[in-house]
Amino acid sequence: MDHFSLAGRVALITGAGRGIGAGIARAYVDAGASVALVARTTADIEALVEELRGPTDAMALTADVTDLDQLPTLIEQTVSELGSLDILVNNAGGEVSPPFLETRVDHLEAAFHFNVSVPFELSRLAAPHLLQRPGASILNIGSIVVGQSVRGHLAHHVGKAAQAQLTLSMAADLGPRIRVNAILPGAIETEALQRYFDAKADLREQLATHTRMRRIGTPEDVALTAVYLASPASSWMTAKLVELDGGPIDGLMEYEPDL
Repeated sequence: MDHFSLAGRVALITGAGRGIGAGIARAYVDAGASVALVARTTADIEALVEELRGPTDAMALTADVTDLDQLPTLIEQTVSELGSLDILVNNAGGEVSPPFLETRVDHLEAAFHFNVSVPFELSRLAAPHLLQRPGASILNIGSIVVGQSVRGHLAHHVGKAAQAQLTLSMAADLGPRIRVNAILPGAIETEALQRYFDAKADLREQLATHTRMRRIGTPEDVALTAVYLASPASSWMTAKLVELDGGPIDGLMEYEPDL
């Protein structure tokens, strides 16, 4: 299955300490890539690097990606220590929105900064190196909320919608030499989501029941899709927002039982 191999590739992954980012790191190493892992918590990425040590290289880079001044060093250290850069995964995120009447312009600007300015700037800095590598790609991790209207999450959802447009516009500007896609996950079993499950006992069942696959997604589900989108298998795929949500259920209720 050479078309799905990432052997000889180097990936930089933000928000890699836990959850989806850590899952992508594990899957990329399994596919043969070397990885540079970025997170604010040094202990998380150093533990993951130790776990991943083997036939490929893994390195930990402690940084707060919301500080744009720290981004050039991430690119420079990755290329210096791992030799090149083929794949950029903009995964860092996770801000929370206040209710509408408590939302201020500052919340919108923070969401825009995290979801648009940060991945744009890191992609801009990475682009000269990616242009040297045939088959290079950028992958943004967004959210299934794009295009939906849900109460109580205005700032976060507006930020993710802007990130989706960023993906499409970067694909236009960087193609054909750099492919740009996004994964829009639904409910994924992460530590962050577990806190909501702990607070509301029936939430897990509600979310699972409202998918065609009748389960919550896992970081591995996202990670395997991320491998495909970075691999030669998807070489004719760019400017795509890949909805990964277990299959939404239309309508208020199901009239027919599962098979």
